[in-house]
Amino acid sequence: MEVIKGTRLFNLDDRNAISECSSILTDGGLVAFPTETVYGLGANALDAEAVNKIFTAKGRPADNPLIVHIASLSQLDKLVLKVPNQVKLLSDRFWPGPLTLVLKKKEIVPDITTGGLDTIAVRLPDHKVALDLLNRCQLPVAAPSANLSGRPSPTLAQHVVTDLGGRIEAIIDGGQTGVGVESTVISLVEDRPTLLRPGGITYQELTEVLGEVDIDSAVKAELESENKSALAPGMKYKHYSPEADVILVEGEAERIAHKITKLADEYLAEGYQVGIMATEENSNFYTAGQVQVMGSRDKLSVISANLFRLLRSFDDSGVDIILIEGVSNQGLGLAIMNRLRKAAGYQVIRV
Repeated sequence: MEVIKGTRLFNLDDRNAISECSSILTDGGLVAFPTETVYGLGANALDAEAVNKIFTAKGRPADNPLIVHIASLSQLDKLVLKVPNQVKLLSDRFWPGPLTLVLKKKEIVPDITTGGLDTIAVRLPDHKVALDLLNRCQLPVAAPSANLSGRPSPTLAQHVVTDLGGRIEAIIDGGQTGVGVESTVISLVEDRPTLLRPGGITYQELTEVLGEVDIDSAVKAELESENKSALAPGMKYKHYSPEADVILVEGEAERIAHKITKLADEYLAEGYQVGIMATEENSNFYTAGQVQVMGSRDKLSVISANLFRLLRSFDDSGVDIILIEGVSNQGLGLAIMNRLRKAAGYQVIRV
């Protein structure tokens, strides 16, 4: 175990990591831990004071609801008023996994955990460290991404150290996360299921299980509503943003490459340091700026896994502007483009 600015950093070789971090959670403290999506910042979801520490550490607005992580389907009964039939269908197919279900909550769940809503967002993560920790502490654990609010989500323990070192009690280093973007969020509150946030489970996969699934208007429009309460985690405020300005270029691949090359030349001529997040297919096209390859357009899971890590790496390299290639909205691309548009603050050029 290493101590950084007062935060304990455990690695998986430490036999006491799970037991000590479980005790921290039980005592009302904060622990960052890996999941299959990104690193989460955990607190006892039923302890309002503990949950409030999450908002303080992250600088997160208190009306932005949190996802509650559970170790087994049986824990749902304690948290929700009713378990609809769709829960079994979805949990049989996708749990453990990157799917969050929004359901009506019981009074035992503090309002601060749910952003003042009468619903709760719950998921069962697919990561050994997360499950070991949840099983050991036997608590529902509220855990948004373990980053400063608005920053790219952490996919490495070092990202958590950079953002939250000295602000939380402990971090468990489980290596790089796999999915790379956060969980899909679907509401089962109304008669028709509604996709509130695209993520690691695709819209197409949801329809295979449930039939018709509505898509929330905020997702359709790729705009964040400032005039209504957030329905799910990640639907309010600027998200996933590095320190540099981000411009997203969408369209046909060859046109994207031409536009980004033109923009890069213009910004470099003005004295800016430019980073380019390129797909594998176009990477050789760029001869100026700092080029980082996200992955192939044919392997969106690789792009997803690399997304936040690359955004953070450009911060480390000190670029002023990041130009990013858009990809298809199909399948996992819907989640990737959702995150990239938010990272760009909706500075999008379509060619």
